[in-house]
Amino acid sequence: MIDHLRQMAIFARVVDEGSFRAAAKDIGLAPSRISETVSELEAYLGVTLLYRTTRKISLTNEGRIFYARVVEMMRNAEAGLNELNALAMEPVGALRVSIPAFLAAGPLSTAVANFARLHPHVAFSVTYSDKPMGLIEDGFDLNIRVGWLDDSTMMSRKLAAGQRYLVAGTDYVRERKIPKRPSDLEDWDWIRYQQRADVSEFTSPAGKVEKVTGQAQIEVDSIDALYHIATQNMGATILPSFLAERGIAEGALVRLIPDWTLRPLGIYAVWPDKSRRESLTLLFVRYLAEQGLCDTE
Repeated sequence: MIDHLRQMAIFARVVDEGSFRAAAKDIGLAPSRISETVSELEAYLGVTLLYRTTRKISLTNEGRIFYARVVEMMRNAEAGLNELNALAMEPVGALRVSIPAFLAAGPLSTAVANFARLHPHVAFSVTYSDKPMGLIEDGFDLNIRVGWLDDSTMMSRKLAAGQRYLVAGTDYVRERKIPKRPSDLEDWDWIRYQQRADVSEFTSPAGKVEKVTGQAQIEVDSIDALYHIATQNMGATILPSFLAERGIAEGALVRLIPDWTLRPLGIYAVWPDKSRRESLTLLFVRYLAEQGLCDTE
């Protein structure tokens, strides 16, 4: 059995990486040796685990069953290593983290750098994207998510709260009557963010709620692009306050109906309830929570 543990780990890595070549690069072996190892495991088990084509691999029915067991075994093994690692003087391991791209040049990235500086034996692979990234399906140990959580199957910790402002380009606003309430903006041009609902909900100082459905000619999947197009006087949009204030300070943007507020965004650390690197993930989450990231304004 012990002789086949390495084969099982390599098989799981091939599935995780999606190809023999990618797994070989990650492990540091030749692709031919990776393929031979999986073939040897299949010969020992007497079943085919993977369908192989020139372009991709896929799991057979037996492969899916076996892969689930191998992943469980590896998680338990890594959990044991992590428990010992937590008792060690110096954390060791690798973390795959995703962070929204619009927060790339901010305190979260600074925290990654500082944590890595404090713990030189911890390696980070950080993906920056404004599109939602899956934890299990995309192979991350930790996601930083902005918005409101609705996935109760994951562990989470709130790291920050950020305000949002409704803004438009200075020249665009200059050509229009200044709005006094959200309903005044129904006939304005809007710039839409793909990850946000079409309807925006505002609350007055007295607690009255009004909703606006803006018609958008331009739709983007990047907050940075949203900011840039707003400065090109193409319409109204909603931005995180720290970006909006930058444009306002530079004279490129104007904040609209400032007495009416939008629901604040939460910034959360999210990780699986059975993380492969639980101790290291929790150590990093605690570090983030201690960094005073309680406000992104």
